[in-house]
Amino acid sequence: MESYNTLNQEIIDELRAVSDHVLVGSAINPDYAKDEMPIYGTHMPDLVVQAYSTQEVSDVMKVCYKHSIPVTARGAGTGLAGGAVPIFGGVILDISPMNHVLGYDLENFVVNVEAGVLLKDLQDDCITKGLMYPPDPGMKYACLGGNVATNAGGMRAVKYGTTRDYVRAMTVVLANGEITHFGATVSKTSSGYSLLNLMIGSEGTLGIITELTLKIIPAPKATASIIVPFKDLKTALSAVPKFKMAHLDPQAIEFMETDIVDMTERFIGRSVFPKQCNGEDIHSYLLITLDGSSDEDLDEQIDQFSKVCFDNQAMEVFIAETPSQISNAWAARSAFYEAITDEIKMLDECDVVIPVNKIAEFIPFVNEIGAELGLDITCYGHAGDGNIHIYQCSNTMSPEEFEECNNKFFDVIYAKAVEYGGEVSGEHGIGNAKMKYLEESIGKTNVDLMEGIKRVFDPKMILNPGKVCHRL
Repeated sequence: MESYNTLNQEIIDELRAVSDHVLVGSAINPDYAKDEMPIYGTHMPDLVVQAYSTQEVSDVMKVCYKHSIPVTARGAGTGLAGGAVPIFGGVILDISPMNHVLGYDLENFVVNVEAGVLLKDLQDDCITKGLMYPPDPGMKYACLGGNVATNAGGMRAVKYGTTRDYVRAMTVVLANGEITHFGATVSKTSSGYSLLNLMIGSEGTLGIITELTLKIIPAPKATASIIVPFKDLKTALSAVPKFKMAHLDPQAIEFMETDIVDMTERFIGRSVFPKQCNGEDIHSYLLITLDGSSDEDLDEQIDQFSKVCFDNQAMEVFIAETPSQISNAWAARSAFYEAITDEIKMLDECDVVIPVNKIAEFIPFVNEIGAELGLDITCYGHAGDGNIHIYQCSNTMSPEEFEECNNKFFDVIYAKAVEYGGEVSGEHGIGNAKMKYLEESIGKTNVDLMEGIKRVFDPKMILNPGKVCHRL
């Protein structure tokens, strides 16, 4: 167990000497104590610094390193695994004020941003320039630094990859306050260990990301979405591998059942998805987005997709081509999490990832285990890359009963995922919530290696302690 010092007036004065943006006591918003999944802990920091520059972050870290004060970096606080929760108190370093797009390099197709820029703001800014930042995590109001720190995936990962695939370079403040730079604008490298890739997905345990150089691409000239209803989820999921076999390359393939669709439509106040087809009830859907180089290219893709869908027992193919139709379909999909939290008192979530061809087997298993434990289970996810979002829900259990049942559920579900060749998290990260399951899935040797890396970057173990691989 590491030994940390507590903040006293002398240290607070030192921090105020290097930053004009220090909050203490009642000035600290209670939201700093948790992320979007408060079941993983609520811990108030002793002090918050709202940082406006890399140099300010560096100066604060030098003070905290000297006095062995734990520091948790935080952006928008939209995480779902406890990654931004300051479980030892100490200092929260809020980088959300560092929210400027610093400039585009259109010859090299990169954009330079501060780490507090919101994903939606960058995506919208790119669109005005005929460009696209492909990573598309569901929480559009997350900070890009947080996206990189968790290697957020999103709905377009099936075609374009995850956040990791778009990070060219970054500015990082190390635990001792030293400012360094990893990566370069170039698109390939064989230049030693990839310190850049160590930082991506490290959840603030190795250093604090303050600036990023991100790859961008020309925006597709044409896009369309199709809603494909099926009689059951197994039939829907069984169709997914057939798209690749037919040489089709969709931007996104999402799966969902009618329960989450109905819940979301209640939340947003309008009906988006069809409920019946030819007199038969619909029980599951695929929501697919296509992009192409022209309207003609897109029409050809839609025809090919429709044929594969009908060959695999689709009940119908509904095409959304206008901006409003596409927006409505994806607005409903993007509201799934908010809809669940609006109706459910007790919930937890895992974003387990398994091979695509195992999803159709895995979901019934998940539902069966949930029913045995008295949990209401809602599943949806990224059918094209095997990343499943499983929500364990209850409106009747006590918190203690829910925690007991939920832990039993996790034990069984993660073990089955690993048996299938999957992993604990596809995009939300480990935080302090999934550390046990990470070690069970990858083994003590690999976790020891991770912790050894952390001790090189952070000898005093002050950066986001108790997360990912830092066992307490």
